[in-house]
Amino acid sequence: QVQLVESGGGEAQPGASLRLSCAASGRSFATYAHAWFRQAPGKEREFVTAISRSGTTDAAESVKDRFTISRDNAKNTVYLQMNNLKPEDTAVYYCAAKKTSTYHISVTYSDPDEYDYWGQGTQVTVSS
Repeated sequence: QVQLVESGGGEAQPGASLRLSCAASGRSFATYAHAWFRQAPGKEREFVTAISRSGTTDAAESVKDRFTISRDNAKNTVYLQMNNLKPEDTAVYYCAAKKTSTYHISVTYSDPDEYDYWGQGTQVTVSS
């Protein structure tokens, strides 16, 4: 079992930066691919960015030049650095984890149905 706990959300003004963290419990953190998703009020959960076991990343077009995902296997933590925040980034942000084999060490996953474990979410509000 893996438990994921997000932190770092809050309020920010347009153009500001925030860094979200996702701390994972359990062993074998390095054998999991991770992703961040978000869900705004009245909208479906959407893919934000993902990172493979080997560190390969992928991101949605809407955040590609502004958000960066990274992982620290020594700290069992995944990060989401969000720069130049916009009001449309307002949402609850969720961290997700997927156990992957060595055959898929560099594969990222953008489909939420691929993921086995989810955090409880952290609210990000961007407003002036």
